[in-house]
Amino acid sequence: MGYMEINEPIMVTMTDTTLYGAGEHTTSTDTEPSFAYDMGGADKAPSPMSVPSYKELDTTYIAHTYGRFDVCFEKGDGVLLYDTTGKEYIDLGSGIGVTAFGSADALWQQAVIHQVKRLNHVSNLYHTLPQATLAEKLCQKTGMKKVFFSNSGAEANECAIKAARKYSADRYGDERTTVVTLVNSFHGRTITTLAATGQDVFHQHFHPFTKGFAHVPANDFDAFKQLVDSDSSICAIMMEMIQGEGGVMPLDAGYVKQVADYAAAHDILVVVDEVQTGNGRTGTLYSYMQFGIAPDIVSTAKGLAGGLPMGATMFNDKTEGVLDAGSHGSTFGGNPICAAGAISVIDRIDDALLSEVKAKGQYIREVLTGAPGVLSISGMGLMVGIETTADAKAIANECLNRGVVVLTAKNKVRLLPALNIPRDTLKKAVGILKEVIGEMA
Repeated sequence: MGYMEINEPIMVTMTDTTLYGAGEHTTSTDTEPSFAYDMGGADKAPSPMSVPSYKELDTTYIAHTYGRFDVCFEKGDGVLLYDTTGKEYIDLGSGIGVTAFGSADALWQQAVIHQVKRLNHVSNLYHTLPQATLAEKLCQKTGMKKVFFSNSGAEANECAIKAARKYSADRYGDERTTVVTLVNSFHGRTITTLAATGQDVFHQHFHPFTKGFAHVPANDFDAFKQLVDSDSSICAIMMEMIQGEGGVMPLDAGYVKQVADYAAAHDILVVVDEVQTGNGRTGTLYSYMQFGIAPDIVSTAKGLAGGLPMGATMFNDKTEGVLDAGSHGSTFGGNPICAAGAISVIDRIDDALLSEVKAKGQYIREVLTGAPGVLSISGMGLMVGIETTADAKAIANECLNRGVVVLTAKNKVRLLPALNIPRDTLKKAVGILKEVIGEMA
């Protein structure tokens, strides 16, 4: 077996100014190689791999950590996906909130291909313009002061936890180390971020988990206050404004403000996990912007680089100097190619787009509220949870059969479509979803 090169001309017209704020206009018509996987060997004509072959390879060689749906996607075009048989699907999941502007987005492609031709990687011992430019854009759009780049949401959260603990260690000594998180939260799958996660189901098999975490019920300020008043070891409170993996459950704005104010009065850092809620998903650049608070540390990932692996941890004026040389690092964090993709995404998240995100989210709620089989709807913007009378996973499977990709979270159907999903396509997909929910009620 091998890879067959197929030569396809790709026109790339970019300016360095568009990407990084400097440079001259460049145009190229270079022939770019694309690759088709060929089971027959490099000396034979390429032929499509059948679904059973993919299943066999997956079963034989990939760790069995995913309960996969019975489909193999081969290509995408915006909010449409195509499997190996050529069947078309409307994607309402966007890779769990990752492909912010859909699959094979043209502007994202241009930015990434442009950077691929220039520089794919250097160590973080050296400066790169895409990384510095992206950091500037994030700080300017949020008011934060510094950014650390990593490769995933879990890594971004690990960085946030390290920084929160170091902030307190620098000021109060090594005993002030406890990070408070909320029951039903999810912060990642590393040993430390699993420990931070407020769900017992994740606290199995991998003992000993990292110590130094306490979990309090969401939307219960008295429980948080009581813990702070009785435990002098607390250094930070870490929250998701919407508990995504926990069932698309938004926090109460009043609770968030109370917690933030009380934390600030006790020099306890407020850390907001925006891994899933960030980068335009809820109708603002970051969801905390709708809750009236100014976090000390913000983590994000998923939609940031449009499909390339990137996490970011942002620090305000209180925390910007906590991580000094040698205190943290990443080999691939802020990779030039990932940064170029992220610049393309962040540059397009403007007020007009965010207004559309809110309007499309409202449309989903209006169509599904009170529909047969729908018990409740939660979320913000284009992060939507739908509680149904029928099993959510069964609904997701039937939607897949009818050409619509949806997700689940706990007992809910979860929707995370591309931020720019066309309204007519959204209408068609939501109509199919509504039909399936009603039929299975």
